[in-house]
Amino acid sequence: PAHGAPVSAAQFGTEKGRSTRYPWRPLAAAVGGLIAALLLLAASILNSGQPTRAALAAELSRPGAPAEVAAFYRARGGAPLWTQASGLWPFWTRASLRPEAAQFASMIADALPVEISDSAAKRALLAIGVASSGRPQDLVKAEVALSVALGEYARAPPGGQDATALEFVDPAFDAPANVREVLQQAAEAPSLARSLDAWRRRNPIYSALRSDLAAYRHAWSGLPQFEVPLGSPLQVGAAGERVRHLHQRLSVTPDAKMESIFTARTKAAVMRFQSAHGLQATGRADTPTLMALNAGAAHYEQLIMANLKRARLLPPVADGRFILVNPAAGQLWLYESAQPTKSMRVVVGTRETPTPMMAGQIHYVVFNPYWEVPADLTRSSIAPKVLQNGLAVFRAERLQAMSDWSDTAVPIDPAAVDWEAVADGRLDLRVRQQPGDDNMMGAVKFMSPNELGIYLHDTPNKAAFKNPQRLLSAGCVRLEGADDLVTWLFGRRMTDATSLGVDNRIDLDTPMPVYITYLTAAPGAEGVTFHPDVYGRDPAALAALELAGPRA
Repeated sequence: PAHGAPVSAAQFGTEKGRSTRYPWRPLAAAVGGLIAALLLLAASILNSGQPTRAALAAELSRPGAPAEVAAFYRARGGAPLWTQASGLWPFWTRASLRPEAAQFASMIADALPVEISDSAAKRALLAIGVASSGRPQDLVKAEVALSVALGEYARAPPGGQDATALEFVDPAFDAPANVREVLQQAAEAPSLARSLDAWRRRNPIYSALRSDLAAYRHAWSGLPQFEVPLGSPLQVGAAGERVRHLHQRLSVTPDAKMESIFTARTKAAVMRFQSAHGLQATGRADTPTLMALNAGAAHYEQLIMANLKRARLLPPVADGRFILVNPAAGQLWLYESAQPTKSMRVVVGTRETPTPMMAGQIHYVVFNPYWEVPADLTRSSIAPKVLQNGLAVFRAERLQAMSDWSDTAVPIDPAAVDWEAVADGRLDLRVRQQPGDDNMMGAVKFMSPNELGIYLHDTPNKAAFKNPQRLLSAGCVRLEGADDLVTWLFGRRMTDATSLGVDNRIDLDTPMPVYITYLTAAPGAEGVTFHPDVYGRDPAALAALELAGPRA
């Protein structure tokens, strides 16, 4: 009926009949309209990414665009990695950077200038700020800058360019082959955030030492910083102006009439300082103690930061289980769940043949091993002995001359060797010592294959572990408790090594990371622990830190 026209009874009955017979039609019409609206919304959402994709394609086609980054985006049809639709569903109106961009920004700030260059970092951080406009051309600049920065960050050694001081001797520590591989790993990860977390993860040594630096500053850097005059040792009962200076320097506040007298309270303060700075805690303010005081807290902060750079080189370990050797401390630690659980003394290289810093993995253990004499030692020590004393000394030490350096080499008659050629370096002779009680490898050696020829091994000379400084080897690490390490690695104590056969190799189910570093300031149970600079490496490290500017 026309609008406003009267409705007859017949017509009323017809309209009423339709609504009675088909009550679902209004609902169906409403649902259909909603579906159509949603389809239109979905299309608009899908199309909202097209300007960003188009702008990204244009950005990566410009001359000088990073080729590997461009190849990554082409392979994924131009889909962005760092950009997403913004707003609340279903009212997305524009694109914006994902929250992970801010997460990576904090990683960049923390990494400067170690794992990433100033230029890549500045471009990425600047682009993140500009991208807040939401304009496609700004977002794609951020896309490219972030991807370039991530590629540089993920492929850098754990300590950046400073990592030349540490040798990565196992393929497990190799960086991704190229930037495209880095970005592909990030795109295929369960989430971009988790992927970034994996690249950000630090070795627990670094994290602990960084915390200890903060604790050191809190405990010692706020004290008055001035020099106490040197002189005879100060101890309980001493009196005078130097004691008063010592009280001021350590913030000891005795009664006014005792301010110039060395008391038990003074002794306790001196002992705290000594314990915190790697000195023997005698409570006497002797010359080494006063020199340490006069060096000032700033010196020790710099020393901790120099060691932080060394610790930063160490790769992270997913399950927190690894072996750490520190020649400066003359100790080895076994780590479980990122915490030290056991330690032992070690003998390390001399100052002339120092144990290098290296990151490797123990792949197998050899029981009753031969000792492969280093070629330089054969040339400098064994050959001169043979030339001077004859072959009797060669046989007395149960040495063998080998045909070559291959796995199929066989022993040869030492009398047929031109020992003068060996001594002057014209002949590179392979010499090995047979297994036995006097074998330099002891009963077992732990093999982390590397071109440096550096291994952990047992030793027949147990008396050396009683020495306070144990710089005796040609570079390898001799263990006080080789049996304990075997048990830790295999989860059970092995039978008597002599029953396992000669040069018997047993592989580990999973390679074990072993890190040899050099920390003269190391994390300890009660804060930072200072160790002597036995290899004289600290002056150069401190000078480099001063040139680069400190960063912890």
